[in-house]
Amino acid sequence: MIETTQVTTAIDDPPILVRRATGWYANFLLIAFALLPAYLIAYLYFFQDPRLTFEDHTFHEIAIAAATLEGLFVSYVTWQCYRHSGEPILRWLTLGFAGFVIIYALHGAFTPLAHHAMWLFLLYGPASRLVMAILLLVGLFSYQAAPDPLVRRGDRKSWATWFVIFVIVDVLVGVLASSPIAGALGTRLSLEGGAMVISFVNVACMLARKIRSPLMQIFGISVTAFALASLAFILGKPWNHMWWLAHAIFAGGFFLLSFGIVQAFHTTRSFSTIYSQEELLARLRESVARTESALQELQRSNQRLNQMAALDSLRGAVSRRAFVERVEHEIERVKNGGAPFAVLALDLDNLKQINDTFGQQAGNDVLMRVIDIGLNTLRPYNGTARMADDEWLLLLPCATLDIALMIGERIRSAVQATQFEENGERFSATVSIGIAQSAHDGKTSEAIIRAANERLSRAKQHGRNCVIAV
Repeated sequence: MIETTQVTTAIDDPPILVRRATGWYANFLLIAFALLPAYLIAYLYFFQDPRLTFEDHTFHEIAIAAATLEGLFVSYVTWQCYRHSGEPILRWLTLGFAGFVIIYALHGAFTPLAHHAMWLFLLYGPASRLVMAILLLVGLFSYQAAPDPLVRRGDRKSWATWFVIFVIVDVLVGVLASSPIAGALGTRLSLEGGAMVISFVNVACMLARKIRSPLMQIFGISVTAFALASLAFILGKPWNHMWWLAHAIFAGGFFLLSFGIVQAFHTTRSFSTIYSQEELLARLRESVARTESALQELQRSNQRLNQMAALDSLRGAVSRRAFVERVEHEIERVKNGGAPFAVLALDLDNLKQINDTFGQQAGNDVLMRVIDIGLNTLRPYNGTARMADDEWLLLLPCATLDIALMIGERIRSAVQATQFEENGERFSATVSIGIAQSAHDGKTSEAIIRAANERLSRAKQHGRNCVIAV
């Protein structure tokens, strides 16, 4: 059997000062982009005559109708993502979008009453934004919580109850708008100010929790836009340019958040993982660049392991009990604020067929080669355990689900690309991989390992030679 040796060249990391400076600059760009509407608000406030107006009821009705249709579509897509992943934040996002649509639609419907019943026309706008801001804040508090059970995701009674609540809000706003106290007590200012404050609290909570995943960055920028839109509504008056700018700012935030939802729908259908293949590849390249020297050391360690006695003939494998203890240690580290970890469950496809064709020794040789390929592909790992003749587990410390997914894909593609030779006959082999991540798939070692094994079974059921992480 002829094996080729892969030679890698270590590239020094850039200076730590450069890394920090680029990190600060990236954060500055995000903040500057999020505050872009504030510059426009300041410009109109200081340089625009507030008495200038553009009153076009038809244009306003068309814009609200388009916003309603878009809101319904985004609500449906978000609901589909929630049904798949069960993430509570997606449930609250669905309710936030739906509540906004149901209440905001009446703002457009009552446009013809703008002069005859001003408060009936105006109050549905801030009321819809306040309801959505509250639901988005509740959703943020549920970020990274355990997925909802399947029964709850499809509970029609629960969803119907919320829709009834939104209709009741519509009725209450109508009653308030028709009462003589609608304008006297500053109702519009209270509703709009409440939406603004809650949106800013939403952003402050994100910063306090140090939530930095790409989708949640989009979430934060969008909520900032919602807060600034409410500020513009407070500073503006119906039909003047500040009032129209407020609509545009809110629409921009809604468009951006919708983009994140659609990206989640086309990838993981989860709001807590990386949302695009490009981002996954970028994260992987960054990780590989930082750990290139560690990979070389890992290769040298693998050579030493071949000469060491182990609890199993598998490369560096430990008992299941020892592996579980290492997982428990990682769980405690995460509880103390450490980065999440991942567990990979791997299975060599069709090992029995290889044994029947070439003999059991050939099967063992293929298995050991596949294991070497897997370990040589990994960043430094923290344990390997053999579950069966052709199944084993790998523990990846400080690895989020997206990084583990890309590493699993690298292992799968590397194995598939390897040619084996036995008795002059060349053949290939494949592996199936299931991945689980701490917190996302449970808080105990048993739950995390069970999740990885369940996804491994799904990978084998889907035709083998694939990686499943959700």
